[in-house]
Amino acid sequence: MRKFTALVSIFAIGAASCGSGSSEFETLDAGSVAEAETGGVEITLVTHDSFVVTPGIFDSFTADTGISVEVLSGGDAGEVVSRAVLSAGVPEGDVMFGIDNTFLQRGLNANIFTAYESPMLDSVPDELELDDEHRVTPVDFGDVCLNTTVDGIDGKVPTSIADLTDPAFAGTFVTENPESSSPGFAFLLATIATFGEDGWEDYWTDLAAGGVTVTSGWSDAYYGEFVSGGGPKTIVTSYATSPVAEVLFADPPIDTAPTSVILDSCFRQIEFAGILAGTAHPEAAAKLIDFMLSPTFQADIPLNMFVAPANSDVELPAEFIEHGVDVPSPLTLSPEEIEENRAEWTQRWTEIVLR
Repeated sequence: MRKFTALVSIFAIGAASCGSGSSEFETLDAGSVAEAETGGVEITLVTHDSFVVTPGIFDSFTADTGISVEVLSGGDAGEVVSRAVLSAGVPEGDVMFGIDNTFLQRGLNANIFTAYESPMLDSVPDELELDDEHRVTPVDFGDVCLNTTVDGIDGKVPTSIADLTDPAFAGTFVTENPESSSPGFAFLLATIATFGEDGWEDYWTDLAAGGVTVTSGWSDAYYGEFVSGGGPKTIVTSYATSPVAEVLFADPPIDTAPTSVILDSCFRQIEFAGILAGTAHPEAAAKLIDFMLSPTFQADIPLNMFVAPANSDVELPAEFIEHGVDVPSPLTLSPEEIEENRAEWTQRWTEIVLR
């Protein structure tokens, strides 16, 4: 399973540099990229620890362009973004992959990207393009959702996010700390988007009174406290694709997933790639952006990272179609609102739930 954890102990470090750069950002023309001679160039793709692709995925890109790709991964998405902010203008690589909509505004405020409008964006839905200036390019998307066992408690299964405060489900829910976990933070955002500023704190007060369990990260929740790992909890904060993984990795094999998704709890996460400002190889970096939207790369995403490809022309694997769920109306908040309120929201959550 794909695992994202966001250690916000580094947030203060990154925040110190946000907005400190010029208000201007570089732009790169698609025509000059197409004409650029890039043979023999080596570039570095900076990403998070959860970046997983099929070995050799970049071989065809190298054969077509002459560009070789080194992958530099380290830490979660928050750490990667904070390092890029601190090194703005003198980046540790050429392209960043993995900044999502919960961290996007931090990167944009710090001007760490060179704008580039890939011609491959014609195949990407408009709702995934959150930056009109094309400083980042959507590569994939997924949904953090409440997962529940299909059997529930004595045959009773929650069907909405509000159901978790029902006394019948007291002590059955495990979630991740939003200060140390990306899915945990996404679920906090889901509650804010659902209940608003006037209601989300009351919701968490009720969850705390009902005995919600909090872990530091996704693995501890899903494979420690949730029934999938032998734990006692029947409701967990996970992903819309978790039932797919349950079927694919079951031993012995199973035909149907033992878990289901509460659709009105799903918060959408969109991951982006961007050319890091200051790279010595901007045209080569742009060609890698194009490749990451190509059918070759996009088709490799679902069964490796358990998210959906941004390119709408790429078909999902049969396993996703058979065992996955469609989230018709995912919850969202703007990157600007998230960045402006992150510290206050997590502080208030901590006071309600952990103190």
